[in-house]
Amino acid sequence: MNRHFKQLAELYRTMDTAWDRAAAGYGFQCNGCKDNCCLSLFYHHTQVEKAYLLHGFSTLPKAEQKNILEKAENYCSATFAQEDGGIPESKKVPCPLLTNGRCGLYPYRPMICRMHGLPHELHKPGAPPIKGPGCAAGNFDNRDYIPFDRTPFYRDMAGVEMGFRAATGRNGKIKQTIAEILLTPN
Repeated sequence: MNRHFKQLAELYRTMDTAWDRAAAGYGFQCNGCKDNCCLSLFYHHTQVEKAYLLHGFSTLPKAEQKNILEKAENYCSATFAQEDGGIPESKKVPCPLLTNGRCGLYPYRPMICRMHGLPHELHKPGAPPIKGPGCAAGNFDNRDYIPFDRTPFYRDMAGVEMGFRAATGRNGKIKQTIAEILLTPN
């Protein structure tokens, strides 16, 4: 498994470098805001990222783990208690890893947490590019687009994921928030 974590960490470094380069082109710095992405409902879909996040979690002191797990339970209760499936702004709960405005597992944070915020594109075979506008805090609407193609990162992630699944036998589909990952590690 260590080999797969090394591959994932290297892919994350590549993502971070590309994100930082595009952000610098916009003069954009993510400093948290009222639309904080740590308040967004993100689902994570890869077994390797789940295992890597749990590995990072296991390195934290037991008291910090306990605090995070309590926040994860509160997150799930508040987030998934909505009968209509929507989460009103007043009910949004921060990611359980958020502590003092920072991610408590920043080096282990999943791909979607790393890629969020900037205008981007994604190319699927035989389809026109999918374009994302970036977050509201960046005021990107009136700016020239700086190319930020997520496609190679998704492709490389798929390769790391396939290798991890083949080596570990973890083949089930997942669609979990960070809170759910922490509360259901298997």
